[in-house]
Parts: sequence; C-alpha cells; structure tokens
Amino acid sequence: MAKLAIQAENISKTFKDLKAVRNLSFQVRQAECFGFLGPNGAGKTTMMKILIGRSRRDPTPEGNINVFGFDPDRDELSIKFLSGVVPQENNLDTELSVRQNLFIYARFYGLRKKKVESRIDYLLDFMELTEKKDARIRVLSGGMKRRLIIARALINEPRLLILDEPTTGLDPQVRHLIWDKLRMLRKEGVTILLTTHYMEEAFQICDRLIIMHKGEKMMEGAPGTLIRKHIEPYVLEIIDPSQVETRDLPEYVRLETTHSRVLLYSEKLDVLETVSRQYNTGNCYLRQSNLEDLFLKTTGRQLHE
Repeated sequence: MAKLAIQAENISKTFKDLKAVRNLSFQVRQAECFGFLGPNGAGKTTMMKILIGRSRRDPTPEGNINVFGFDPDRDELSIKFLSGVVPQENNLDTELSVRQNLFIYARFYGLRKKKVESRIDYLLDFMELTEKKDARIRVLSGGMKRRLIIARALINEPRLLILDEPTTGLDPQVRHLIWDKLRMLRKEGVTILLTTHYMEEAFQICDRLIIMHKGEKMMEGAPGTLIRKHIEPYVLEIIDPSQVETRDLPEYVRLETTHSRVLLYSEKLDVLETVSRQYNTGNCYLRQSNLEDLFLKTTGRQLHE
C-alpha cells in the first residue's frame, strides 16, 4: 500500500452565502495522479487553493488536512517549498526571456546559482524548449508558454505538482506532449493533482479522480472502474431527435436528450444494433460509453455558470 501524500477530511469552504466546498473528503497516494473533475463552480479550484494554503477552509472541528505531514492553515510556506503550481492563467514575465523567467523563479527557493543553471538546462530539455531559451515570452506560442509554466513549477524538484486546467486551449499535439511528461514525472515519484475539463485528459493520465458538483463529491475511483460501475457500456447517438419515437423504444434502453441529439444507453449491444438499423441514414453512431457520458449523467447537461 503506497503512503499517503494528502489526506483531507470533511473540508468545507463558504464565501458569504455560497458554499463552494461541502464536507469533501479524499486521499491521494504518493506518486499517483489524482484528478478533480466537475463543471464550472463545482469547487475544484477552491479545493486546490485550500490544499496549498492560498485559501482558508471553514474552521470546523471535524475538518482536517494533511499534505505530506503539513497543515495548509499553519504550514503554508512548508507546503510551498515542496510543491509546484501550474495556475490556469499564463502569468509569465513578458519582458524577460524563457531562461530568465526560470532563473528569477528559482531564486525564490534560495537555490545556488550553479544548481540553478543545471536545473534550468534539464527542464528546458525536458519540456523541449531548449531552442527557445533566449526568446522573449511575447513571441512564444500558447503551447510553449504552457510548457514553460510547467517547467517553472518543476524548478524546485517538487514532491507535489498541482495543475489547474493545464492544457486548456492547446492543440492536440501539445496536449499529448504534456500528458507524456506528466506520466514521466509520476514514474519518477512526483504526486500530481489535476483539475481539467477534458474528459480524455482525465481518463488518460489520472489514476483516480473525484467528480464534483456544487461543492460535493459525487463519486470517486479509477476512471475505468467508475465507467463500468455507474453507466451502461453502450450508447447510440441519433443526430435528429425528430426521428425517434420514445414510446417505441425497446426494454433495457435509457434515454437522454439534448436540443440536437438523442442518446440511447443500454447494457445490451444487440438491442442498440437493432435500433440503429431503424435509423440507417448516416445520422446515428453506435459506440462505447466514456467518461464524458458518466460526467454528464452525474452532473447534468445544463450549463453551470
């Protein structure tokens, strides 16, 4: 059994009349990637800020957090020194070069100049930015900036890496590169916390995750296990809802509708194959259920803003 990196019990956070986090409990093992998945306003970023001491949890007797032996409310600085944080926003110094951004950040940790130089060389190579080491930030692409922010978060060789929406807005090539780097870090023993809106990202790199909704934990576990336990394995998507007569649907089929689609879920593949033949117009698609199907079943298909 792997040692625990984080243990959170009954954590709540209230902003005036808004309960952003509600009695949230979870554990993160060392050297695993643990994900927070949820719609906007679910409490993911708030929980991340609580873990590193940037936001104080509600003071309740039953609430407790342990991050590598430290309490964020009392030991914020200690947690900062063992952590690296990748925020949602690109907050690089645009007047400095790539290398200078890393060097300035390294000085905050009191690292010796000789070690800083070798660490920066390693991270530029690791994130495939060596050729851009002297470039100004303003000329970098979005993907390069994101990789640089991750390199910056790794400057102090953190035991805990926290990433808040790390690949939002990036093209697939850059996203897959970042996923590969995160897998490598996990193999090296780095514990990773991740919030994301990309279901494929959560499925690809998270060992375990929790789905949050309105500040509460709806479910927790390995992505594949959650899919097998909580949703039918097959789904038929029908593009034109007007084609579907719901009263004629066979047994063992669950119906979900949107403005532009009908989704039929079932434990039985042959049942959906039979239905699909009725709509053999190129406007239907039979596939396996995925994490996005489970997410929408759990949190609803309405916008959460």
